[in-house]
Amino acid sequence: MWQAPPAPVSREWLPVLDMPAPGPQNRWTVLLRALLLIPQFVVVWVLSVVAFFATVIGWFGALVLGRLPVFVADYLAGYVPYETRVTAYLMLTVDRYPPFRFRAPEYPVQVGLKPGELNRLAVLFRIVLVIPASIVQGLVSAGWWAVSFVLWLVVLVLGRMPQALYEATTAILRYRLRYTAYLVMLSSAYPKRLFGDEPGSEPEGPVSATRPLVLSGAGRGLLVVFLVLGLASWVTSSVTTTVTSNDDDDDVTNPTQRVIAPLVPGPAGRPGHL
Repeated sequence: MWQAPPAPVSREWLPVLDMPAPGPQNRWTVLLRALLLIPQFVVVWVLSVVAFFATVIGWFGALVLGRLPVFVADYLAGYVPYETRVTAYLMLTVDRYPPFRFRAPEYPVQVGLKPGELNRLAVLFRIVLVIPASIVQGLVSAGWWAVSFVLWLVVLVLGRMPQALYEATTAILRYRLRYTAYLVMLSSAYPKRLFGDEPGSEPEGPVSATRPLVLSGAGRGLLVVFLVLGLASWVTSSVTTTVTSNDDDDDVTNPTQRVIAPLVPGPAGRPGHL
């Protein structure tokens, strides 16, 4: 009896985020989390300035070579995990302070990147192609930060992050990682799977608590809440800006600023900033 051939396996490789399961956290480090991170904010600010110019150089290089120049890929492949580790600590998913270096194989938050060949046409129109992902990333991040004080209190009181909140937060972290990697051309795969992976998507079994990232119903529900809150925050911010600016056309938000947000110095994913 004739049988249809098996469907071809997708060879698309998405950047991966490996993190441990949520565990107990020191309440003092939770209480003082923002203060403890001030030195890291300064470092990330400086590194992000360099990353912005490296991305611009890399864009021209990728158009010619069909891939990032080696020195650009090396820098960005160090910067993106560094920024991800700082953001993961800031968002209370881990209790271990991130080290001040690009390579940190002993740190519980690990990022997998595979810079490679790029489609020149996709590189040429990268700033346009990435806009939908920028909107999704901005909305869900803004929603998280809109209630960040409440989330901080929950972790402070419990001494750990609840499982559903951990799932939703790591989903945001992973999507932001994939968005940033695509924006800076470290990945040719468009960011996706905000709501997690299917069970068994790792053929050799689970690698970490976030690979595969399988979200419970509560975790998915929290993501929806964050998206709605982010949308409400964006609408409120837009209305306020329109009212206060009146006829001042110079105050119209530049869409490009939203797209390059991860490379612009400042708090990552702050409320109202897409």
